Amino acid sequence: MSLEGEPATVFAEREDGLKVAYQVVGPFDGFPIFLMHGMPGSRLGPRPRSVALHRHGIRLVCYDRPGYGLSERREGRDVADAAKDVLAVADQLKLGRFAVLGRSGGGPHALACAADQELRDRITSVAVLVSFAPSDSPDLEWYAGMNADNVHAFGRQAPDTAAVAREIAERAERARRDPRQLIKHLELQMTAMDRQVVSQFGLRRKILEAYQEALRNGPHGWIDDVLALGRSWKFRLDEIDATRTEIQIWHGEHDTFAPVRHAEWLANQIPGAKFRRERGAAHFDAMEILPQVLARLSRSHPAVTAG
Repeated sequence: MSLEGEPATVFAEREDGLKVAYQVVGPFDGFPIFLMHGMPGSRLGPRPRSVALHRHGIRLVCYDRPGYGLSERREGRDVADAAKDVLAVADQLKLGRFAVLGRSGGGPHALACAADQELRDRITSVAVLVSFAPSDSPDLEWYAGMNADNVHAFGRQAPDTAAVAREIAERAERARRDPRQLIKHLELQMTAMDRQVVSQFGLRRKILEAYQEALRNGPHGWIDDVLALGRSWKFRLDEIDATRTEIQIWHGEHDTFAPVRHAEWLANQIPGAKFRRERGAAHFDAMEILPQVLARLSRSHPAVTAG
């Protein structure tokens, strides 16, 4: 397999002219996998080391959702809009078949790609880690088990989205000046398991780097993510064919950011989806499990073998 140097940031143009910033890491001839970051997040978020990507033959594509990092904002975007981002990047890279992995707030955006008519035949598999379910999900107590901060953020947007935007903008400005403040705030909502994960020096540094880049040009990506996740996703989960696109759902049972009931509900709505409820794990454990899930996605493609 050929080796790449340090990844450069490249821009793809969507059909509507919006520019999307992305990086490609790993061997040029590796199996391509899109990594959808959390909320807030960016293309610089936690990911396996380059040596691990080469070992498993993975060509990892990381991009900023509109409004984050260097990607141009699309105000009012819905979750389904993520398919246009992936389509633009995949076409520019001339990718035929590929997989998609979404973590936390990136999970719904990954599922949107599996449901999209233009992408569904090109995606071999989708993995979602600690994902939210739609806020309008029937028979799901959406806020049950969710920490107070997320209940506050999502619960108040219906009557006053402007207030949500102002509140996130204020928090983003504090985080932009000192990204450590955002982690300190999140730690107040974390379980002991999550605090243990983010206390690791290397991972904590990558999280801080991702947050700082996410807010480089303001709070817009974060605002748009919260609003998009809190209303209709603009696609139906029953449009996903798990017999054609393998769907893996992983969730820590002690998650208080996106409770495990969300993942259980998602799995029940997608016949054939593979669901794993991880005991003794919480939300940020998804960063620890990421290399293993990526390796499984690469092995699910028959043309790829470990090198």
